[in-house]
Amino acid sequence: MEVFILIRSSFIFGIILMFSVSQGLENFVAKPYFEDHEILNDLEFGRFLDSKVQLSSCQMLSTKLNDEPKMIASHRNLIGEGSHRRLVTSITLEFEPSVHSFAVVVIERLPSGVFADPFELQRLVLRGVLKDAAVFGDTNLELPSFRSNRSLVEVHVGISPELHSGVHFQKEVKIELPLHARYQPLGHGFSVVEFGKPDVLLRYRVEENLLNRSCLVVPTNQSVQSEDGRIDWEVPCGNKEHTQIVAVVTFASAVLSAFLIILTSVSYSNFAIASDLKQS
Repeated sequence: MEVFILIRSSFIFGIILMFSVSQGLENFVAKPYFEDHEILNDLEFGRFLDSKVQLSSCQMLSTKLNDEPKMIASHRNLIGEGSHRRLVTSITLEFEPSVHSFAVVVIERLPSGVFADPFELQRLVLRGVLKDAAVFGDTNLELPSFRSNRSLVEVHVGISPELHSGVHFQKEVKIELPLHARYQPLGHGFSVVEFGKPDVLLRYRVEENLLNRSCLVVPTNQSVQSEDGRIDWEVPCGNKEHTQIVAVVTFASAVLSAFLIILTSVSYSNFAIASDLKQS
C-alpha cells in the first residue's frame, strides 16, 4: 500500500512538473527565436536579442526610468565534481530606487557537451529559488554530445520594488544553475567544454493606461568588475579498450537484476498465498 501511494505521489508530481514546463513560455525572451530556428547560432541569436530589446525598449513607454541600471560586478565559477556540477553566476546591479518591480533575466548559451534538466529547473521554481526558468533548443537528455545540438537556458529572478528615495543602491543576484555533462566521444583523457559569458537583461513591469506592460533593459557594464576568466569543464571520455568489458559487465548486471526481480516476485507470491491460507 505504501509503495502504491509513493508511486501515485511521484506520478502526480511529475504531471505537475510537465504542466509547469509547458505553460508560461510566453514570458521568456528566447521563445520567439526558437519558433523560427531549430539550432542555436550565436551570431543570429545576438541579432535577435538586439532587435528584441529595441522593440521592447522602456523608452517606448510614457513612464520613464530615472536612470539606466548598471552592472558593476560579475563573477562566475563552476563548482562540484564529476558529471554533475553547478554554474554559479553572481551579478551586482546598481540603480535608483523605483516603484516598478522587475526581474533579472540571465540567458546561458550552453555548449553542446552539457545540458540542463528542465524538470530539475522547474523544481527550483516550485521551491521559490527562481521566479521562472526554461530550456530551449536540444532538450533530449539522453543524446551523447556528438549527436546533440546546443541548448539555451533562460532564468528569471524577481526583484521587489524599492520604495525609499535617495541615492543609487546595489543589489546582488546569485544564480546556481545545475548542469550535467553529456557522454563524450570515446577516446583518451578529457574533453574540454568551455562556457561563454551570459546575456543579462532586466524586464520591468510598468503600468500605463491601466494596462500592465513589460519592457527590456540591458544594464550598462562599462566599468564592470569581472573575474570571469575562462571557465572550462573537463569531461572524461570513455576508453575504447574498455568497451568489451563494459558490455559484458552491463549484460551480466541486467541478467542478475532480472533474476532477482523474478525471485523476489515468486517469494512474495508464495508468502501472500501462505498468509491467506493461515487466515482461512
